[in-house]
Parts: sequence; C-alpha cells; structure tokens
Amino acid sequence: MTLKFISWNVNGLRAIEKKGFKEIMQNFDADIFAIQESKLQDGQIDIKFEGFHDYWNYAIKKGYSGTTIWSKKEPLSAKLGMGIEEHDQEGRLMTLEFDNFYFINCYTPNSQNKLQRLDYRQHWEDDFRKFLIQLKHKKSVIICGDLNVAHQNIDLKNWKTNQKNAGFTPEERGKFTKLLNAGFTDTFRYLYPEVSGIYSWWSYRFNARQNNSGWRIDYFLTSDNLNQQIREAKIHTETFGSDHCPVELDIDLKW
Repeated sequence: MTLKFISWNVNGLRAIEKKGFKEIMQNFDADIFAIQESKLQDGQIDIKFEGFHDYWNYAIKKGYSGTTIWSKKEPLSAKLGMGIEEHDQEGRLMTLEFDNFYFINCYTPNSQNKLQRLDYRQHWEDDFRKFLIQLKHKKSVIICGDLNVAHQNIDLKNWKTNQKNAGFTPEERGKFTKLLNAGFTDTFRYLYPEVSGIYSWWSYRFNARQNNSGWRIDYFLTSDNLNQQIREAKIHTETFGSDHCPVELDIDLKW
C-alpha cells in the first residue's frame, strides 16, 4: 500500500486555523499529518479531525516551538523528545512507533542571529543522529520536519551571501551530510537530484515569496533501506498560510 505523509511548519496553529488550516489539512487526505511550531500549550486550542489520533508535544516556554501529529492509524507507542532533558524542554521531537516503521516529527533548533545558538545546535545534531541510528537498528525510520538547514547550494536562492548565516553554515550543512551518511535519504533529492528553484520557506521580508527567494529547509528523510519504496516527494509551494509550505512523501509501506 502507498501511504501519504504531510509535514508543515505552520508558524502558529492558532493563527493558521483562521486561514483555513482545517480545510487544507482535510484536502490533503494524508495518512499522517505532522506540524511544527504549533506555538501553544495544552488546552489553548480545540481542534479535532474525525478518523485521526492526535499527539502533542508542547514547549515549556509559552507560545514557542511545539510539534503535533495526526495519524489515521493508532501507533503502538508515542514518545515525546529523545530522552535527554536539555533537548526535551521545547517540544521539538515526537516519535510514533508502528509495526513496520518509526515516524519522527522534528523541529530542529535554529542557530539564530549571529549564530548565538550554533554550539547548542551542533550538540543537538549529534544527539539526534545517535537517537535515529538507534531506532534504525530496530526497524525502518521516516523523519519529517523543519530541519532548519539548506543542505546544498541549489537548496536556497542566494547561497553565496548566506554562508555565514543560520541555516547554511558549513557546520550545519556538515552535520546534515553526516546524518545522511549514517544511512538516511533526503527523499526529494533522491527523486530530483538536480532540480532547483523549489523551496519550502521564504522570509516575510523583501517580498521573498513573490520573488521566490527561498530556502528548502523542510524535509522527509527515510532510512535508506526504504529507497526503492519512495514513490513521490512533493513541495506544495501553492499552499499558503505560513512562511513555510507543506512537504509530502508518498511511499509504499505497510503500517
């Protein structure tokens, strides 16, 4: 069977709910729909979708970060965080376990202006990679989310002027390469190795989206044993409501 997964950094679920989020989500008709940056606490929103099980991870800090997953199939288990206290305060990571795979929703920390958080980001990356490798030894792994890095020059419009900026530093790109080398596949690049000009995030400044001056920082990664089962990887640039757009993975996989 072919499963359809959607991932979207919504930049505030309460804000995007007023922009037609429910209709957008239902129209995608995904088997799993994952979001990042929900930016809320428990009880601050009442949003349910018939036929879906929902799972939430909230940041301790109010109005910050946060991840959510809606799944048509109830998982064997749902785990929040990676079990390391310093990383698990911001609601950035969720893992659903099914019979044949793990599904991970991740919102990677941004290195921030002047790279204030780059050192912490490097630490996160190393621990996240170890976490994923441990899971991969047990069963197949699918990772989605805003990973806050444009990996290659073709993954952002203005790569020459951004090499010292958060999301495109050599350190961040190097950690992403190291993750792929540990046995994971960037599904979009697997299918479209040379396609350029398709991005998933645009700054709200300088008419960036109108000018398509964007970055591809939202991903579906899979453990590389699944490569032959990848059917499609899409970036839905036509979907508005956030500074990010949704990304999609279609894969032949049993729950």
